Amino acid sequence: MLFSSIPFLYYFLPIVIALYFIVPFKLKNFILLISSLFFYFYGEPVYVILMLVACLSSYIHGLLIDKCRGTKWAKFWVGSSVTISLLMLGFFKYSNFFIENVNAIFKSDIALLGIALPIGISFYTFQTLSYTIDVYRGDAKVQKSFVRLATYVALFPQLIAGPIVRYTTVEEDLTERKHSFDNFGTGATRFAIGLAKKVLIADVLYEFCNAFRASDDKSVVFYWLYALAFSMHIYFDFSGYSDMAIGLGRIFGFRFLENFNYPYISKTVAEFWRRWHMSLGTWFRDYVYIPLGGNRVLKWRWLFNTLVVWLLTGFWHGAAWTFIIWGLYFALFLMLEKFLLNKFFEKIPRVFSHIYVLVAVMISFVVFNAADLAEALSDIGGMFGTLGVPLWSKETAYYLSSYGVVFIVGIIGATPLVKNAVLKLKENKKACTVIDVIEPVFVAVLLIIVTACFVNGSFSPFLYFRF
Repeated sequence: MLFSSIPFLYYFLPIVIALYFIVPFKLKNFILLISSLFFYFYGEPVYVILMLVACLSSYIHGLLIDKCRGTKWAKFWVGSSVTISLLMLGFFKYSNFFIENVNAIFKSDIALLGIALPIGISFYTFQTLSYTIDVYRGDAKVQKSFVRLATYVALFPQLIAGPIVRYTTVEEDLTERKHSFDNFGTGATRFAIGLAKKVLIADVLYEFCNAFRASDDKSVVFYWLYALAFSMHIYFDFSGYSDMAIGLGRIFGFRFLENFNYPYISKTVAEFWRRWHMSLGTWFRDYVYIPLGGNRVLKWRWLFNTLVVWLLTGFWHGAAWTFIIWGLYFALFLMLEKFLLNKFFEKIPRVFSHIYVLVAVMISFVVFNAADLAEALSDIGGMFGTLGVPLWSKETAYYLSSYGVVFIVGIIGATPLVKNAVLKLKENKKACTVIDVIEPVFVAVLLIIVTACFVNGSFSPFLYFRF
């Protein structure tokens, strides 16, 4: 079930909200758990069992780790938990990738497994991993209620596409959280904005990308417009979903951490990754990079740690060589910045470092979205004029004029200009009062426009479902 769909917006969500606020507090987690299981069952009837197994494994291992704290058995049980979680993720997400590569290397004919990728398995696996590891480290108290732990893992706002919510972030909210009209209103507004970003910007840019793929009249400019369109599409698609998840969490009394902080205004690739998909970046930092030694090691070891983290980051996104190359691509830029580029950028105007980041990121997302390495190289070649296509074409002009407004809105929306303007206005009491009156009307209008898109039959896929 998609957030950006009629069944979710006008059937599932209103019923869940009504039930949630009717029942006493002691039953609220139960309502959220049952609703979340139904939400997942709606799209993945069989794999809901897999998610429950992941919840049960984490629950039991957490109890065992706590019981054996201070002994070698605690280490054994956390190792067991991590192993089981990674084996489930590896089997369902990466089995066919390894079989395909074994067949290619050894010219064998091993049949691929007829299994589909469970939606959101990469996200909820990382959440269960962080729970048992934090219990082992003493950073989190063991959760003795299975309902509470399962609610944390299965909570439908962030279940299928993140952000990756740490147990420590919502530990107190699971047992005691506050509800208010202010929280509800703030959450509803955040949800509506995220929904509009996804449907009115990301989905339209997705149409542009499809038009590019179908075109037989490409040009160098068309290739660059495609790179720009997909870079903005994935940002508004994923950040829009994060906004919706954070907003829904706020409605139900949970405060999820931010997942995006205007990454396209970055001046370095390192800064870009401090602003992009922050929940994933901090997860790899705390559970892989720092345990490996981080940057407080010899230079060769730091290079190794960086390569490992970014190899895993790329592989986490998908079982394909394009994702692995994508991750290692960023590792290369981080190394270049640390040893060479940062010193250079300190001596030149910031605008040049900003352009460097935008170009590097756009090229990376061309690789990210390619069906295979051959298509990635072809697209990059088209961007730099090696395919023999003209600089400009009539079809390029047609699509630029057709989607130009969306490009402009997307570029402005990828910066904090609008947010800063609203915050500045709110410093004035009269303007703040006007904004408070306009805000619910604005939300209603956004929902009406989005609903009109649904009724019109617009397809609204979500890219990160495949992770």
